Parts: sequence; structure tokens; C-alpha cells
Amino acid sequence: MSLTGVFAGIFLLLALYCGIDPFKHSAIYDFPDFVAHKIDLPPWSDIPVERDSQNLLQKAEIKFLNQVQGPESVAFDSLGRGPYTGVADGRILFWNGESWTDFAYTSPNRSELCSPKPSPMSYLKNEHICGRPLGLRFDKKTGELYIADAYFGLMKVGPEGGLAKSLVTEVEGVPLRFTNDLDIDDEGNVYFTDSSIKYQRRNFIQLVFSGEDDGRLLKYNPLTKETSVLMRNLQFPNGVSMSKDKSFFVFSDGSCGRLRRYWLKGEKAGTSDIFAILPGFPDNVRTNERGEFWVAIHCRRSMYAYISSLYPKLRKFLLKLPVLAKFQYLLQIGGRQHAVVVKYSPEGKILQILEDSQGKVVRAVSEVEEKDGKLWIGSVLMPFMAVYQLE
Repeated sequence: MSLTGVFAGIFLLLALYCGIDPFKHSAIYDFPDFVAHKIDLPPWSDIPVERDSQNLLQKAEIKFLNQVQGPESVAFDSLGRGPYTGVADGRILFWNGESWTDFAYTSPNRSELCSPKPSPMSYLKNEHICGRPLGLRFDKKTGELYIADAYFGLMKVGPEGGLAKSLVTEVEGVPLRFTNDLDIDDEGNVYFTDSSIKYQRRNFIQLVFSGEDDGRLLKYNPLTKETSVLMRNLQFPNGVSMSKDKSFFVFSDGSCGRLRRYWLKGEKAGTSDIFAILPGFPDNVRTNERGEFWVAIHCRRSMYAYISSLYPKLRKFLLKLPVLAKFQYLLQIGGRQHAVVVKYSPEGKILQILEDSQGKVVRAVSEVEEKDGKLWIGSVLMPFMAVYQLE
């Protein structure tokens, strides 16, 4: 047999293996209806190349190690107290200056299934029971805390805490499957994201792999109790943050690696445009007192991720190889977890980039909250917060 014939035979055997996945080792074997979608990416040349050559985030201080599991969002109340953060077991915790105390929880069905575990990922299989609070925002006028719980939808709890009240669990008859982040305007309207109507948060890696375009941007009116769809067919929409003058808000167009701006006032009200192209996969966005936007970048976009995003058939073939999801995830993020945060001007220009490119101190950032000259950094995957002193 010729060498060409040997390679052809190997290729056919590999294709057959991927087609039937007999040992169920692939990253998508549990998802028989998995579909890979082309991701709407900018040209490679448009992706920002600026870097923090000093790796300044390596100067950050690790705080509360193993006291907070997966602190996705960081919030301070109208009196400046906190931080408050939602953790992997479904609770929202409050730092009183000396210790963490329970402030609120989102699930009415808490049990021993929600008891402490060794890492944030240990809670995944029970998140739909225990709840998973992600984005947090205080209404500064009422003191109420609004919560985007991945499984229980949009919720709120009063200044005294306790069991959160459900506000929205479905929109237009379609259940919220992955409620992710939110922000509030001056009239009390809540703008929030539902990252997918197919994949729940416990399957977030498969959502990343698929590029599913069924995410929604939503608005909740607290006076009428009505919720409307502002945008649909989004690929992993995520963080939301109002501009300082409240004329627009930005939200993370996750899979596409960009910030979109949704206009609330003026001639463009009700329309959206691209605010900034990002260096990687964004998570939450937060506005500082000067109206600048801090964007948490989960990871930079690798060339592997870029090419596979553009060619869904190739991506699905690679995902059907006998390679576990965690290793496919590492390929997507460039080989190892790292940290990138970017500050943008109110006009969408890069002002500052902070990194820990080796992940020595900070990794997998999910939110950056600026307060009193410090950045409070949360991570949905890490058992700690980090605090960086701005210069």
C-alpha cells in the first residue's frame, strides 16, 4: 500500500471514530444536538494588539483565599459598604470589614447539596438547585439589590437581605436559561442579558464551543412588571453597564469579542452599534465615576480560537476528537488561564490594559469594580478576589 493510501485509511478511521465517538471522550458527546455556528468576528487585523509588558496585575493582592468560591460580581451598596459578591453555592455574601456574612440567597430549595466544596467547579452539577448569582447591582435610590441568577432569572432582595424575590423567569413564553448580568437606569428599568435559551450556565463551555446565536438583551420595567426583548440572536451576550449620562449602555457581545452600545436617548434611541473591538472574550463591564468602562477579559483570543470560530465544520470535527472538554477549553484560551482587563473611554478608545499574561497571581477575570483608587477583581472560576492599587 502506498503512503498516500495509508494516510487516507488513517483519515477515514479518524473520521469514523469522530462520527460515532464510541468511548464518549469528546467534548460534546453529551450533546447529540450540538450545532457549531460561524461566529461574527472582525478581521484579525482589527483585534487590538496592545499589551501590558510589565504584567502589572501580578502586583495585585489576593484576598479572601478559599473564603469565596467563584466571586463573579463585586458590588458596594449606597453607603459604600462591602463588597457583596455571589458565590458558587448560591449565596450572596457581605464583607462587614472583619468577616464574610450571609446576606441573601436565590434558591428556596437549599439543602446539603449546597454545602461547602473544594472549588467553584465542584458546584456545577447542583447549580440549578442551589442557584448561581452572577451579576449584582444595587438600586442606589431604594437600597434593593438586583440579581441575575443564572437559573432563577432576574431577582431582587431588600436592604435587609434574605431570600430574593423572583421578578422575571421567562420572556415571550421562552424561559430564561442563562441570566447573566444587568444594570439599572435612573427610572429603575433593568437591562439584562440571557446568554442562551439552549445552554444553561453549567454547560457554558459547550455554549462557547457552539457559538449558539440565541442570546437575548432584555428590559424589565418595574412599574408595569413587563419585560421586553431589545435584541435577539446574540452570541453569548454577557456584561451590561450604563454610561455615566445614561444616554446609552454597553454590553459584552461575548463570542464576537466586542462591546456593543445600545442607545437609550437621542436620535439613535432603540438602535445599537459597535462600541469597541476587544482583545479577547469579554465577561462583565463596569463604569467608573469618570464614565470610563472597565472590561473583564476572560482570555485573549488565540489564533486557534479565531480560525475555528470562522469555520464551524472544522470546529465541530475538532470537538469530536477524543479530547476532553477541559483540554479543548485550554486550546481555546491559548494554553493556560491568564488575566486581562481593559479600560475604555466613554467614546470607546483604549485607555489602559492590565495583565497577568502567565496567570501567576490573577486568572480568568469576570469583573472589575473600581472604588477608592483600587480595582476589585472577581473571577467566576477562582476561590478568591484580587485587589489592584491603581497608580
